[in-house]
Formats: sequence, structure tokens, C-alpha cells
Amino acid sequence: MSELPAEIRRLRIARGMNQSQLAAALRVSKSLVAGFESGRHIPQPDTAETIDKILDSRDQIQKQSAIAREDRHPWMRSWAEHERRAILLRSYQPLLVPGLLQSEAYMRLVLETVAGNEGRIDELVRTRLERQSATLGREKPVAISAIIGEYALLRGPREVMKDQLGHLVDLGHRPSVRIRVMPDEVGLHTGLGGAFVIANLPDGRRCGYLDNQLKGTVVTTHGEVTDLELAWEAVDGLALPVVQSRDLMLRMIDERK
Repeated sequence: MSELPAEIRRLRIARGMNQSQLAAALRVSKSLVAGFESGRHIPQPDTAETIDKILDSRDQIQKQSAIAREDRHPWMRSWAEHERRAILLRSYQPLLVPGLLQSEAYMRLVLETVAGNEGRIDELVRTRLERQSATLGREKPVAISAIIGEYALLRGPREVMKDQLGHLVDLGHRPSVRIRVMPDEVGLHTGLGGAFVIANLPDGRRCGYLDNQLKGTVVTTHGEVTDLELAWEAVDGLALPVVQSRDLMLRMIDERK
């Protein structure tokens, strides 16, 4: 844990302010300020900048907030950098829509299912949207090839999934994005072992990312990445083609009208 919570409290007291006064100056709730000082919440970049101005702390809170966000998920530091630099991302997700392709409403619901995320949903949503922008919104967008299990497209509230499916169809019209569906009728296959992503970097290196209930794992050794690429070849051969996948998603949207 960074020293951010104690530093915000120290600076606030040095300025002769209580939590309510700082909250009023920031135009946020007192409970949010209390969350900053307990470490439960981390100021977003714009809020951190405003705190620095109010407490006359230059860019101290901005820097410590950035560090704190990284420390909360330290394994994401290297992977987020790989995402930003990748020229190709191959993503397989049997149970959920991949994070980079999630609509805001869908990602919010997914994040709310994790008990440890309570009180941090807005922060986590903003962080994921920033990752999407850094990858999909850059001047030369990364090429994305995504395979999503049909199961993932059938689970969720009607309106949220209708919006999410439309989002996938729209993204699929981009030249750099290929989205395919793994039909349930395929049955047992190696991809049921879990989700993974493979990144091809500009210097020719490849790395992979695996996720579980506790944390994500970045793999970089030749053997591990090769195993993931063999798994990709297996699911790649079973997934529906792009056009058929798009037609299936459009039918799912129609069924939700």
C-alpha cells in the first residue's frame, strides 16, 4: 500500500481543513474523502489534480495516486503496457466478453459481482475504459482477434446484453477487429481450460495473460507462450467465421427486442 491515504490526511490537516470542508471544495461526498484517507478509494487523475491545487501540494497527490492504482493490481502494470504496445492481440474468453470489448453497462455489472470491488466500481470502470481507449483508440489501433464463447453472449440482463451485442457488432465493423463466436454445440475442447490473451509486440516478442479469481498472470517464456498459441490454434479451428458470428449476434439482438 502506498503512503497516499496518510499524505492526504496530513496535507488536509496542515491546511486547517476537516473532511467535510475538503469534500465541499472537491464537490464530492464526505464519505469519498474518508475513503481516500482510509485507502478504500483512490482519487482519479482529475480529482487528484484538484486535491493538489486545493492542498497546495504541487503534483504530489497525482503521482501517489498513480502509484496506488498500480499497486492495487501490480500484475497489470506489465500487461497494460503490453496491451498499449501490441500490434496484435488474440483473445479467447469462454464465459465473459473480453474486457477490451465490453460496453460500460456490461463491465459495470461484471465488476459488481466481485465482493472485493464494493465501493470501487466507478474507479474500476474508469480504469477499464482508459485501457480500452489506450488500446482501441490509439492512432494506429492494435489488430484484435477475439473468440467469445456463445455462453458469454447469453448471460446477463436483457437490455444490457442487447447493448453489449450491438457494441460487439459495431466493433466488428472496424478493419482492425475480428470477433468470432465459439458455438456451444462444439462440446468439449481445450479452450474450456480458461480464458487467455496472446500479445504480439513490435519487436517480435510474444507474451500471454491468464486470469483467475485472485489475480492475473503474465507469461513470457517461449514454452508457456507456445502452449498458449497451440491452445489458440485449437479454438481458432472451432469458432464460427466472422460473418456467421456477426449474423448470430444480430439474431440474438432481434430475440431481445
